[in-house]
Amino acid sequence: MPAPRVSFEFFPPKSLEASFRLWETVRMLAPLSPEFVSVTYGAGGTTRQLTHEAVTTIGREFGLNVAAHLTCVDATRDETLAIARSYAEAGVREIVALRGDPPKGQGRFTRHPDGFADSLELIAALRNAGDFNLRVGAYPEPHPEAADPQADIHWLKRKFEAGADSAITQFFFEPETFLRFRDACVREGLDASRIVPGIVPIENWAGIRRFAQATGTSIPVWLDDAFDKAIRDGREQLLATAICTELCDRLMGEGVEDLHFYTLNRAQLTRDVCHALGVTARVPLQNVA
Repeated sequence: MPAPRVSFEFFPPKSLEASFRLWETVRMLAPLSPEFVSVTYGAGGTTRQLTHEAVTTIGREFGLNVAAHLTCVDATRDETLAIARSYAEAGVREIVALRGDPPKGQGRFTRHPDGFADSLELIAALRNAGDFNLRVGAYPEPHPEAADPQADIHWLKRKFEAGADSAITQFFFEPETFLRFRDACVREGLDASRIVPGIVPIENWAGIRRFAQATGTSIPVWLDDAFDKAIRDGREQLLATAICTELCDRLMGEGVEDLHFYTLNRAQLTRDVCHALGVTARVPLQNVA
């Protein structure tokens, strides 16, 4: 079985210590020659400038293909498209186009009076604005605001019709979750190769578990039990590596060729899993100048 194509997600740092951790993470993962790396936007657009700085620095200093997250939150159409143009001027041609999470304290997304109503409007505007490769989000389990699982598939189909090139899914814990979703998408006429599973290496089970609960991601009972025992026995890292590697291997066995890792700005576990899957260093390490 050939090694998969991989990509990595980072988030912009908000402190000096976080900056050092981000650059060390990029330095450790860059030699794996990812197809692209992405940099997130904070909830409510709170890291807009930090995201821009991280995107341009990673592209310039490490020579990686960088995708910038761009959302509809708390900005006018003109402001959002101006950000996209600034990326294009910096040589960034990859954008992850998302509606975005509401600002902290707001229960639901509220459209800016002069902003985009949703991701479909954003995707269409970006498609008309320039030569971008547009990636979007997808949900193998129902989005908290979706009426039913089929609604997520119909919405994804509309994203592709609006101009999206590929989709990255929310993370999940069992391969069947993604495979069922992929098969349902194929039945709706979507190209399975354009739907990339999002993988979260479990660096800290308590933290990932809270995140899963917040996003509506199903938590298998067996996973809770396994980490309870592993944490008690001091084998949490070993278990996390084994679980993530097995998940990826199962997906690859079902024809998946691309894997997107949510690194949480920590490189070791992601790198160990990639090595286990046959993804090894192909370029020398580089340091931020």
